Amino acid sequence: MPLRYLRICPRYTDQGAQLMADSTVSPARPEALRLSRTLRIGRIEPGSTEEARLRELWEARPGWRGWFSTVDHKTIGLRYLVTAFLFLLAGGIEALLMRVQLARPNATVLTPEQYNQLFTMHGVTMIFLYALPVLSGFSNYLWPLILGARDMAFPRLNAFSYWVFVFAGLFLYASFPLGEAPNAGWFNYAPLSGLEYNTGPNIDVYALGMVLLGISTTVGSINFVVTLLRMRAPGMSLDRIPVLVWGTLTASGANLLAVPSVSLAFFLLWMDRRVGTHFFDVLNGGRPLLWQHLFWIFAHPWVYAVVLPAMGIVSDALPVFCRRPLVGYGPVALSTVATMLVGFVVWIHHMFATGIPALALSFFGAASMVIAVPSAVATFAWIATIWTGRPVMRAPFLFFAGFVFLFVVGGVSGVMTAAVPFDWQLTDTYFVVAHLHYVLLGINVFPVIGGIYFWFPKFTGRMMSERLGKTGFWVMFVGFNTAFFPMHIAGLLGMPRRIYTYPADMGWNTVNLVTSLGSFVFAFGVLIFLVDLLYSVKRGAIAGNNPWDAPTLEWSVSSPPPPYNFAVVPFVASRHPLWEGRMEEGAAGEAPRRRSKLDEGFLLGEGREALGTTALEGKPDVILKMPDDSYAPFWLGLFATLVFAGLALHARFFTAAALLACAIIIVVWLWPERALIQREPQTVTDAGD
Repeated sequence: MPLRYLRICPRYTDQGAQLMADSTVSPARPEALRLSRTLRIGRIEPGSTEEARLRELWEARPGWRGWFSTVDHKTIGLRYLVTAFLFLLAGGIEALLMRVQLARPNATVLTPEQYNQLFTMHGVTMIFLYALPVLSGFSNYLWPLILGARDMAFPRLNAFSYWVFVFAGLFLYASFPLGEAPNAGWFNYAPLSGLEYNTGPNIDVYALGMVLLGISTTVGSINFVVTLLRMRAPGMSLDRIPVLVWGTLTASGANLLAVPSVSLAFFLLWMDRRVGTHFFDVLNGGRPLLWQHLFWIFAHPWVYAVVLPAMGIVSDALPVFCRRPLVGYGPVALSTVATMLVGFVVWIHHMFATGIPALALSFFGAASMVIAVPSAVATFAWIATIWTGRPVMRAPFLFFAGFVFLFVVGGVSGVMTAAVPFDWQLTDTYFVVAHLHYVLLGINVFPVIGGIYFWFPKFTGRMMSERLGKTGFWVMFVGFNTAFFPMHIAGLLGMPRRIYTYPADMGWNTVNLVTSLGSFVFAFGVLIFLVDLLYSVKRGAIAGNNPWDAPTLEWSVSSPPPPYNFAVVPFVASRHPLWEGRMEEGAAGEAPRRRSKLDEGFLLGEGREALGTTALEGKPDVILKMPDDSYAPFWLGLFATLVFAGLALHARFFTAAALLACAIIIVVWLWPERALIQREPQTVTDAGD
């Protein structure tokens, strides 16, 4: 196998500069390079001894040991997807029970307390345990493959984020079977959530569970940001990354700013209930409105955090079925960032009816209308891509096109409530419930299911059924709109949200019956999708490496991908490396001067190694020593959960013991590996995980 050698060191040689130019990676400044050993540039053929060694280095151990210790981003991504869908099913069952109760007036299927608990857990499940985690599953699986990397920047932190998510979900559901689930709504307004109105463990479990879940979200967001900045393939500058990466990056940055707010709110509430503070206690000088500010300054950016990655899925996958690049990549990427930036200054539109000053009403009402502009940019880009392309009516395309319709409906109803007088009339009515489901369920579920149909061949090496996919789409699309569009009418007729029953003479009978029927139709469509999914895992048609003829890097490797992702770190020269040969100069998208090199690149095989690149240009910068599989993330996640369980049970010694166990595990986690101790510090740079 012919190899070329490149010594990258502080003394940058002419030979190295010429080789970098030949490889489509511009020469970097000498002082910016920190690779201090000879790197080979070449190819690795499938089935060769080099490929077998890479597989041995990166493959998880078999059996239960590998199941609990793996840090492979692909395994973690699939676990996120499966776990989030299980929570989706739980939230869906809760919704169907509520719709049975509301299908006719004066029903007695549920008691008021049972309805409150179902209503609260449905919101908690769908918003916190499904919507963002399912997108984290996509991003965890796809990011390194899309970026040309071998793993996330912090693999063990990635595993820790997943385990904490699972344990937090179980913690939140722990009191549900006992009839003591959270019951003050997913928004948990004070003083209703205070000790004077809720004396049981309901709210304590919710408050502590949300703080625990915030840990998972925060460390996961840090991982995404660092991965984007340091783990891209050589040549992949910021203007060449897919829109899915922009969406997840923006959501992750927002989570780092917003999640501490809600974690603080829930911790202060728990202290009010169990320590004796008075942050939200009116009788002792507290401010219940403070809760709404802390909650909504988090919850509204969170809405965009569960929408923007889904929009990224559509922006990257929809053009594949239109047989052309996305129209307006630059404006769409900028609109993604702009949407989140404006999203941080609109939270008070959830509080228009709380008596805030008129100046604030004007400012936040205007901001709530302005935020429609960047969303419209993305919408017109999708429509233009379909209009100017040659659409292929496959199942994923139908879900993405359906998403565009639902996005418009949800966006229009949102802009309507940005008008303060209109909002005053419809706040706390079913009009808001309809808008919420269009923007959180419709704009999230349809891209997610379309994304599963699109990337399922990459996940499993098999195709899903086109016939079942199209049937499931139309059942879901009709059921969704039948279920949730009538809620707009119910709200205009004055039906309040959060009521568990209603009299027969209010004029709401028909719309509620239609909504309940539509809910079951939508659930049947989801069932069709699940049947297709389970059948296709074992019996679907065999898929090749790139069955959709897609342009991005993940489709250049086998399906499913090998444990190491890329045998060699590829060189990237455009946003569409697999379409370069057919793109003409001056065509929409990008016409690269050089070709990407996907079968030739840096050979990294001295242990688990990855190539770090510079943040802006994507130039080779550092060799990263990636950690081996470890049990530490699982045990740390478990004992961190036990800390919060001890706080909920008021067991001081148990809590202290769990904290001590966490400290010991962290020491073990951070203990330097022997391989790193024995090597010179200049030879390799640890990934920091």
